[in-house]
Amino acid sequence: MILLAPAHAGSFSHDTPGTFTALMDLYERNYINMRRLIPTMLPASTVCVSRVSGGLDLYLHIIERSRYTSELSLSYQFAQGEDATITEPNLRIRVYHDAQLAEVMAAQTRHYATFTADSLLNARPTGGALRTRWRINRFLFKWLTYCLRQGHRFTDSAHLPD
Repeated sequence: MILLAPAHAGSFSHDTPGTFTALMDLYERNYINMRRLIPTMLPASTVCVSRVSGGLDLYLHIIERSRYTSELSLSYQFAQGEDATITEPNLRIRVYHDAQLAEVMAAQTRHYATFTADSLLNARPTGGALRTRWRINRFLFKWLTYCLRQGHRFTDSAHLPD
């Protein structure tokens, strides 16, 4: 029997925004970009800054590090008055070294409601939780791509002085 059209014709693409497969693809792409930004994962409690000419300083804090996962925060910081600092966006990211995935666990951004992955655990299975995860991880993907294009990288020499 000769098939004139592929068997999957008419089905939705694996890249359809808000789908589980698109989310897993974003997690993989985010991992690749995180490894480009941080070629060697730094120890826990490390705080670094990446400075590029003509760009904003990018701040990295390694919150937790284990054999299989690392948790970190990534942000810009803006001085607000003499003693206050605004952190925007402020993303908490978990990197799964063994599975080679990276996902946003929490986010505070000006244009999105505060996001926490834990708040979605008990969400109704309507697809809204999946779409929310996809949107915030898509934001991470675009932001990492932008930062990398500017030349940001975190190396051992990027540590902030104590």
